[in-house]
Amino acid sequence: MEADSLLKLVIQYLEDIKAQHIVTINVSERTSVTDYMVIANGTSSRHVQAVADSVAEKVKQQGITPLGSEGRGQSDWVLIDLGDVVLHVMTAQAREFYDLERLWGEPALALEAE
Repeated sequence: MEADSLLKLVIQYLEDIKAQHIVTINVSERTSVTDYMVIANGTSSRHVQAVADSVAEKVKQQGITPLGSEGRGQSDWVLIDLGDVVLHVMTAQAREFYDLERLWGEPALALEAE
């Protein structure tokens, strides 16, 4: 699946499970690791886990096997590596602390999903 199509699927799945403040950062010009980073909030550690698990399951149903994941369990931050898209699901506190948007994006490059 192409990166843009995968990105649209991931965003749709995040919206379906009520993830909050979904932001996409195009990092294709800055790293060879991935094309897009998607950052989303969960309302609690439990919601972060549910969002991450749901997205991982739904992409598997589309024939896409995640390359890896980090932070599963009782974590405030779960990362799922889907190859062309890396998904970060975080609590609001973790997101504010790590500030990935500032690290990887510029205001013009970070696009909040509508």
